[in-house]
Amino acid sequence: MQTVLVVDDEAIVRDVVVRYLERDGYRTLEAADGEEALRLLEADPPALVVLDLMLPKKDGLEVARWIRARGDLPIIMLTARGEEADRIVGLELGADDYVTKPFSPRELAVRVKNLLKRAAAAPPLEQSLSFGDVELDADAREIRKGGVPLKLTLKEFDLLWFLASHPRRVFSRDQLMESVWGYSSALDTGTVTVHMRRLREKVEDDPSHPRHLETVWGAGYRFTP
Repeated sequence: MQTVLVVDDEAIVRDVVVRYLERDGYRTLEAADGEEALRLLEADPPALVVLDLMLPKKDGLEVARWIRARGDLPIIMLTARGEEADRIVGLELGADDYVTKPFSPRELAVRVKNLLKRAAAAPPLEQSLSFGDVELDADAREIRKGGVPLKLTLKEFDLLWFLASHPRRVFSRDQLMESVWGYSSALDTGTVTVHMRRLREKVEDDPSHPRHLETVWGAGYRFTP
């Protein structure tokens, strides 16, 4: 049974989310502030974190930064409508996805399920890919550039592997959301945009003039070996 940590200072939000997750068969932990979240993360590491950004004591961004400094634990952020700047910062810190309040708890539960399912998925038949001085190992979920290991989040690795597995094919943001995240995107496609920017900063020699992760204006993105 996989454990999901739900971090939100509103008891009613935690209660609703926990009930839906437990209905789907997950074990849950709850935290009402950032300090309690960090304590639970160390004492009883979960498989995924549902993390509100606006928290007392330590805010969600600080918790996300702590998580990313230690690994690729999947993070789904909860953000209030209109907090686009905080949402982008959260994605930049390595959150895998976000849900905007007020939200459908059923939708959140589906996103949790899809993210955990993809995290546990068997590696593809082709175990490795390479381009330029970059090497990807699907079995170990590792990436090296010039022989030096790079730190990628779960979704960053999945997005790069998907694009590299389909060289020169153009994918729209909606298609990438469906293929990599496992569901149709909302009107806001910032998740894909931010993940692409983070990948370029880590993989490309010159992120402002990418050689491999290209934008096709008006269409989407493509990978060029």
